[in-house]
Amino acid sequence: MDATPVELGLDTFGDISRGPDGSLQSDAQTIRNVVEQAVLADEVGLSFFGVGEHHRKDFAVTSPEIVLAAAAARTKNIHLGTAVTVLSSDDPVRVYERFATLDAVSNGRAEVILGRGSFIESFPLFGYDLNDYEQLFEEKLELFSLLLDEKPVTWSGRTRAGLRDADVYPKTENGLKAWVGVGGSPESVVRAARYGYGLVLAIIGGSSARFRPFAQLYRQSLQEFGKPAMPISVHSPGHVAETDQQAWDEAYEGVAELNTTIGRERGWPAYNRLRFQHDVGPEGAMYIGSPETVATKIAATVRTLGASRFQMKFASGSISHDRLMSSIELYGTRVLPLVREMLAESDSDAAAS
Repeated sequence: MDATPVELGLDTFGDISRGPDGSLQSDAQTIRNVVEQAVLADEVGLSFFGVGEHHRKDFAVTSPEIVLAAAAARTKNIHLGTAVTVLSSDDPVRVYERFATLDAVSNGRAEVILGRGSFIESFPLFGYDLNDYEQLFEEKLELFSLLLDEKPVTWSGRTRAGLRDADVYPKTENGLKAWVGVGGSPESVVRAARYGYGLVLAIIGGSSARFRPFAQLYRQSLQEFGKPAMPISVHSPGHVAETDQQAWDEAYEGVAELNTTIGRERGWPAYNRLRFQHDVGPEGAMYIGSPETVATKIAATVRTLGASRFQMKFASGSISHDRLMSSIELYGTRVLPLVREMLAESDSDAAAS
């Protein structure tokens, strides 16, 4: 990792918010809340705000680019992107056009994180066969990579109509920043390196140290493919409050509800408090606690993986908008400077040894 200060960002899937009385809010209000959360993230100095794409009742956002465009109009510095765009069930040309447009209205702050997605609702919804799961992503990523050059494209494949000298608009002023989100497959890591994308490691279970081989594989693959060095980011769930106990109490109900719902669909056992306490501990993937606790864990992850950005998925399950806003404020005003201070101290100690 170079001397550039580490970036801290936020991700959300638009998890349905709760109101002050604890009742679930509407999809529409949740989306408006997400825009307000992005505005606050910009105000407290965070570097990135990512909005996920889902097509199920747990999450309100199905069209991240529209939400991000609303945020772009009310923010100045923060980069705005997806977490992730499910490229397999979308059209690469339309994805490029939407993000090039977002890049224009945000004055060059758009980023796209491409992935296959951990949910499959979009496939039948948009008429795609899950038997083509691997080929859809491979072909569409190849086409999107050509579109990023912003020159006429000739391409053919099995999962989409071919293109011949197709020029796509609008053109960006300085190119579009693109990443690939990976959940832990070596083949996906190598693919990201082959196309020269930044790598986002989605760590939602276990210790970040387990992903060190993937970071090493990515850097080695970039060299073998003759690509320049590219950044690594980490996406993991988290929540910040004044004390560890307060953060745990605020986050547990929503985390348990979401994990139990998904677990019921995937055959996992019901979530419980014992599992939660492991997940928020040093060997778990959740960054939930006081500013000092969260900062210490983020700094350790950044050092372990050589990451240049950490993206905290700050809403996991239904939690009140007020608590999310407090978490964002603490993350920007207290966690961010603590992380940078801890990393600077470890760099100084390494240089002195």
